[in-house]
Amino acid sequence: MTSLRVSNLVAGYGAVQVLHDVTIRVDDGETVVLLGTNGNGKSTLIKSIVGLVRSTAGSIVLEIDGAARDLRGMSPESIVSLGVAIVPEGRQLFPKLTVEENLLIGAYRPKARPDIDRNLAYCFETFPVLRERRRQLAGLMSGGEQQMLALARALMSSPKMLLIDEPSVGLAPIIVNRMIAKIRELKERYGLTVLMAEQNFTQAVKIADRGYIIVHGEIAHAGTAAELNDNDLIRRFYLGL
Repeated sequence: MTSLRVSNLVAGYGAVQVLHDVTIRVDDGETVVLLGTNGNGKSTLIKSIVGLVRSTAGSIVLEIDGAARDLRGMSPESIVSLGVAIVPEGRQLFPKLTVEENLLIGAYRPKARPDIDRNLAYCFETFPVLRERRRQLAGLMSGGEQQMLALARALMSSPKMLLIDEPSVGLAPIIVNRMIAKIRELKERYGLTVLMAEQNFTQAVKIADRGYIIVHGEIAHAGTAAELNDNDLIRRFYLGL
């Protein structure tokens, strides 16, 4: 069982407060999406959960296998060691390392090390282009291939919860469609709990169980994917559709 509860979270950068009293939940096995345009706090929330941005109030409680931990104040390495993996915005690969070297770096979590061969084989099965280019430098790959590598690298840590930050940024529409479908496949095969920040509303709701719309650092609306998709006012005024 894996779940996340973020309650009354306040966070930002120095004197600039970005998140204002944010409360969300991600239940076991769900795919939950954070929707909204750029600059409204989606990435800040993802980074706060994984310890890359320090929050000043509230709680971030992760429950895995019956043990609950408040992630506030924990280091990113400690959070990853609990079974949380992040696919960061912009991929953030090691461009001068090969595809395989980037994947192996993702397996540094102690609990993932016994499964390196199995996870590597699965990543190559899921993304055949990574097998073909395992000796190629990551920086020489296309944007779509790099996003595949970033996803695969996260899976190498054998996570229970996957945080995905803006997977569609910089990708052609047909590649975005394939990437979203692949995220659904990975979630189902691995039995993951997923929280994804995404501004592409149409694609995100295809795989979401529920969603939150974040506006100016506050949760403006929440509901099932169907409820959000059927609400014309939400699409028009909050998502610019």
